[in-house]
Amino acid sequence: MKWIMERDALIAQTMAFVQSVTGKKGDLHPLAGPTVWVETAVTETVTVDSFAVDIGPPPIAPSPPAVAMAPPRASGDFRSEMQGRIASFRKHQERFEREREEYCAATLTKLRAAIRDPSLRRPAED
Repeated sequence: MKWIMERDALIAQTMAFVQSVTGKKGDLHPLAGPTVWVETAVTETVTVDSFAVDIGPPPIAPSPPAVAMAPPRASGDFRSEMQGRIASFRKHQERFEREREEYCAATLTKLRAAIRDPSLRRPAED
């Protein structure tokens, strides 16, 4: 049943991390109880070339620094930003389409000129 204690410890640490990131001190789930920290000390004995070596608990990583989050935007700001991005994207796509049409027209003009004037053609390779 050691894995159950380790799982519970991981869940408790994850919940504490989420609370530290979001800045909420209350429960994350209405049915969840208060956060409980469970310390587990895992000590294993490993045999290496006939020598017994005791391995202590794994080192505890430092907790990540708190991240400052931007305040949520109003729905009107989000809508206007999305409309602006969509308009910009459409302009970008229209420019690409216009450039493709111009390139195609220029290529066809060169091709037609080469068909009419044999001196513009490259010599055939043997």
